[in-house]
Amino acid sequence: MAWLTNRILGIPDDEALVSRRGFHVRDPDVQLRLESIGRTFLRGYHAALPDQGGAALARSLGAIDAELQGFAFEGAAMALTLLDHFMPVNRGRFHRFLQGPGAPHFYMLHVGAGWAMARLPWLRWRVDSFISTLDPLARWLALDGYGFHQGYFYWPDSVRRQKVPRGVAGYARRAFDQGLGRSLWFVEGADVPRIAAAIATFPQTRQPDLWSGVGLACAYAGGRDESHVELLRETAGPYLAQAALGAAFAAKARQRAGNPAPHTELACGVLCGRSAEAAAAVTDDALRDLPRDGVEPAYEIWRRRIQKQLMLICHLTYSQQEVS
Repeated sequence: MAWLTNRILGIPDDEALVSRRGFHVRDPDVQLRLESIGRTFLRGYHAALPDQGGAALARSLGAIDAELQGFAFEGAAMALTLLDHFMPVNRGRFHRFLQGPGAPHFYMLHVGAGWAMARLPWLRWRVDSFISTLDPLARWLALDGYGFHQGYFYWPDSVRRQKVPRGVAGYARRAFDQGLGRSLWFVEGADVPRIAAAIATFPQTRQPDLWSGVGLACAYAGGRDESHVELLRETAGPYLAQAALGAAFAAKARQRAGNPAPHTELACGVLCGRSAEAAAAVTDDALRDLPRDGVEPAYEIWRRRIQKQLMLICHLTYSQQEVS
């Protein structure tokens, strides 16, 4: 059965190659970083396919370098979600892993579930129904994962032609764009001017969420030094609040998983004006007395609160720098 599952659902390792994807990557170090992330995702994905149980899966993923583990857990979440919908027997794998040994990677697991949605047409046809089975707040991260998947695998359509899949409407479209923005970090080889040029071709209404995704990818995936992150801050311009929000989300995801990274610390310092720990704390503070979903999802209210607080911090920080 394991052989058959891998035969049907397996993904070749060369799918993570920049040459295979056709991404624009000029820097060999950036290429190495982006391909390493892709291979780690696939390692986690294939580790989950044998369906040996959450404890065994967690042990397997725990052997991966801590800084990269989030990508492996994301890949595993995709596989578990696919298994839940392909193999009804023992259904509930994703939720058991989420509530058990995968809990520290809560956010990345929700993103990974979105990759499965991108692969299964019956889930894409019923987006609202699928995400309703997920955490009420984090469910929008599945749409983020969907958007990243479309940008990563189908960037000519999703980025150049700016196509949005049918069934993705309302706030789901905004969450989709947040993931699509993350994919630009890969598609454009973490090249800030190219990323900015690509975003500028989108309708203005889509640009804030795209920049949010770029900020998250910069802080979580990394691959660039301080000068490039500073260029990102300058280039984001009126969308700095969104880029900072993404960086804060990355910091929170890593804090919860216990896998801090120097590039996350760097990105938060430059984009948020605070350490990664302080940026993560802002996301926690913004959860206080958060209302339930109404006309506007609680998730978006949370995001807006974080943006407001980060911009206040950044304004004070940069003003103090100018004075000194």
